[in-house]
Amino acid sequence: MFIYSFEKLEVWKESKNFTKLIYLATTKFPETEKYGLTSQLRRASVSVCSNIAEGSSRQTNKDKAHFTTMAFSSAVEVLNQLIICFELNFISENEYLKLRRDLESITNKLNALRNYQITRSTEPNK
Repeated sequence: MFIYSFEKLEVWKESKNFTKLIYLATTKFPETEKYGLTSQLRRASVSVCSNIAEGSSRQTNKDKAHFTTMAFSSAVEVLNQLIICFELNFISENEYLKLRRDLESITNKLNALRNYQITRSTEPNK
């Protein structure tokens, strides 16, 4: 089976696994949040790995960097929502801190990937 370039990226693997953790965590949320934070958190976390995948198919490094930036923005959105969930006691402090550490690892890798893509897009003949 063909393996696409995004499937080889550690940041995509981490963000995909992070999304699964978000799905598991949100199963414990109140039913009243089904269309609120549950939906928002899930969609934002899926957006991180989806933007990495979509960006990998773009032709130019500048375009790839744009999608990496969108993935980073979605990750920051997830962080905002996790803070709210923690303050509303939807997740425990341990769960919050673990998810936050995982997200920090992802955002650090996204930053490095974007910097690489930007550098490559400014090189001659790239």
